[in-house]
Amino acid sequence: MNRRSFLQYGTLGLGGFGLTELFRAQLQAGQQVTTPDTSVIFVWLPGGPPHMEMYDMKPDAPADYRGIFNPIATNVPGLDVCELMPLHTQCADRYNIIRSIRHNFADHGGGHKRFLTGRDPKEPTGFVNDAPAVGSIVAKCREHVQTGLPNYISGTNPGRAGVDVYSFGAAYLGPSYVPFNVPGDPSDPKFEVKNISLDASLTDRLDDRLTLLTAFDQVRARIDSTGLMNAVDEANRSAVSLLTSDRARNAFDLSQESDETKDRYGRHAWGYRALLARRLVEAGSSFVTMVMENPYVSGIDFLKQGTYNWDSHAVNCHLFDDAKMRLPIYDRAVTALVEDIYARGLDKKVMLVVTGEFGRTPRISSQNGTQTGVMQPGRDHWPNAMSMLVAGGGMRTGQVIGSTTSKGEEPKERPLTPNDLWATVYRHLGIDPEMSFPDHAGRPMPILPYGSPIEELL
Repeated sequence: MNRRSFLQYGTLGLGGFGLTELFRAQLQAGQQVTTPDTSVIFVWLPGGPPHMEMYDMKPDAPADYRGIFNPIATNVPGLDVCELMPLHTQCADRYNIIRSIRHNFADHGGGHKRFLTGRDPKEPTGFVNDAPAVGSIVAKCREHVQTGLPNYISGTNPGRAGVDVYSFGAAYLGPSYVPFNVPGDPSDPKFEVKNISLDASLTDRLDDRLTLLTAFDQVRARIDSTGLMNAVDEANRSAVSLLTSDRARNAFDLSQESDETKDRYGRHAWGYRALLARRLVEAGSSFVTMVMENPYVSGIDFLKQGTYNWDSHAVNCHLFDDAKMRLPIYDRAVTALVEDIYARGLDKKVMLVVTGEFGRTPRISSQNGTQTGVMQPGRDHWPNAMSMLVAGGGMRTGQVIGSTTSKGEEPKERPLTPNDLWATVYRHLGIDPEMSFPDHAGRPMPILPYGSPIEELL
């Protein structure tokens, strides 16, 4: 759908005109509605991964910048990674590293909101969005796509399922467009996804209730002007879709995967979340977010000098000891996902993005650890430079895009923002970033205020 045909139906939202009505109008006008068969896996690393311990190492920098780890060569000349990630070396020709994205929000809340919405947040702290997260935008733009799976799914640790924990909120789009969350450790034998199965004896009763609900919905639609009923109806439709969809049950059923595949991903929460993400997009979900936050689960002993997420302040953890535990787990899960996307012929359909909200300070600092009580090294928040991995999406791969200064302090070549990444993602999904949705005041808000697709990836 191009911008001109979209505008033929008037400014979206000013009269309560949503995408469902737009596509219905197109069908009635004899126009064909086409949406590319594409999807995104978004791996979120909350806390801020250390770019100089992962993808932007500076072996020639002073000792208090470069750290203790060495870079190792990959199968792509000039693309080096940390020695703790040896599996990255075998498939570097199938991913890209972007080293030059930056923004201006150093608080976790502000960083989450800035990165995930493509907008400067009104408040530099806190995790409640005043603009929709990109996943919510995708869910809104693809609400006409019915595959038997939610178009926006997230996987988190138990107790971390709220949309405001990571700024996954839909803001003025409303509660219909928050992610369908799957909390828990998928590698746990007791792991289950609620509400995706229905006893056969209840099928007839479900059909009767659906007929009755449809009649009620038609009445409520005529009297409701708040949009609340629409959100309730959408929740009902999603629940029924999951209850009656073999595709949903099969997609979440990791027992269908071979032991060899499970071993390759790693038999822990991060590995199984990555594997589940591949299954969900393969089955038809449009945007799957998997959070890789706490590595000390799935039988992995907690490290006293380690920390819960990627927030490697010296008071939180010993930067290097935590990395020795964390990075090999990450290395296995992410590279298995990259290789699987290509092995299964999904590399044009599925775009993979792996990132946190910002990088870490180039210069190492030392403080007494809260858990250890001894001096230990760490890095603080640093939005001026960050690194991320992208793969699939039909893009050219085996590239390093952008660079930072000799101490990793800020972009030197090809400075980019999170919006350039999202412009690339929207292009892959066939979404026009100039489309607008009304905010709470009824003002049309473009889904991306600025940003251009990253040419090297096209």
